[in-house]
Amino acid sequence: MIHAASDVLAERLEGRKPVVGIVLGSGLGKLADEIKDPLVIPYNELPGFPVSTAIGHKGNFIVGELGGKCVIAMQGRIHYYEGYSMDQVVLPIRVMIRLGIETLFVSNAAGGTNLGYHVGDLMIIRDHINLLPNPLIGPNLDEFGPRFPDMTRPYEPGLIRKAEEIAAQEGIALQKGVYVGVTGPCYETPAEYRFFRAIGADAVGMSTVPEVIVARHSSVPVFGMSVITDVAHATDDEEYVTDGEVIVAAANAAADRMTVIFKRLIAEL
Repeated sequence: MIHAASDVLAERLEGRKPVVGIVLGSGLGKLADEIKDPLVIPYNELPGFPVSTAIGHKGNFIVGELGGKCVIAMQGRIHYYEGYSMDQVVLPIRVMIRLGIETLFVSNAAGGTNLGYHVGDLMIIRDHINLLPNPLIGPNLDEFGPRFPDMTRPYEPGLIRKAEEIAAQEGIALQKGVYVGVTGPCYETPAEYRFFRAIGADAVGMSTVPEVIVARHSSVPVFGMSVITDVAHATDDEEYVTDGEVIVAAANAAADRMTVIFKRLIAEL
C-alpha cells in the first residue's frame, strides 16, 4: 500500500520534492490556504488510500510552497475511530516519508485537561502519552526504521525552542504540555478528564500520536501543536455539552496564530 500510493503520488507531483510534511487537524485546514502554487490531490485518487470522514477534514494532499520550502500538507487526517486499521491511519505519513520529507509538523484540536488552559489556547506538544494501539505492532518495516525505536524526544527540542522565540516576537501566547492520545470517538467523561490530568496529561485528543511514532521510527524530527477547543472544568456545569461543531469553530478561530508560527518555523529550517 505504501509503495503503490507513494509511486502514484510522486508521478502527480510534477517534479516537486517536498521537504516538509504537515498534518492539519480539525478546523485547522486554513493553513493550506497559505500554500503558494498549490497542487491538490484528493486521497481518493491514490490506490488503497483511506478517505477522511471526520468533521472539518477535507481529505486532500496539497503540495506547494510555504515559508520558502516545498511542503506537502494533509488537509485532514485519518483516525482510528473511523474504523480504519492503524496501518491505514499512518499510511499518509509513511507515504510522505518515502517521498523524502525531512521534518513533520502535526496539529490537532484537543480538550484541555490542565485547569489553567482556556478555549483558544495554543499548546506546543512537548511529549505525549499513547493510549491508542501502537502503529508499529506487527512485522517491522525495516526500510523505515528499527524494531525498537527510541522515543526519548518524540518532539524536536530545537524546534520547540525556536517556536517559543517566534511566538514571543509575534506576541502570541503559548502553553506547553503533554498530549494524551485516545481512541474516541466519544468525548471524555469528567472522570476521564480527571484521570488524564492525574497521569500527567495537559490535553487530550483522538489523533497525532500514531503519526508521531511512525515519523520517529524513521528518525524524522517532529513539531506538534494543539489548539485547545474545550476545557475540562467546563464539565462541572451540569448544562455543558461537548459539541463537535463548536470545537471546529474554536480551532478555526485559533488557526491564524498557529499559521504564523508554522510558516516562520518552516522558513527557518
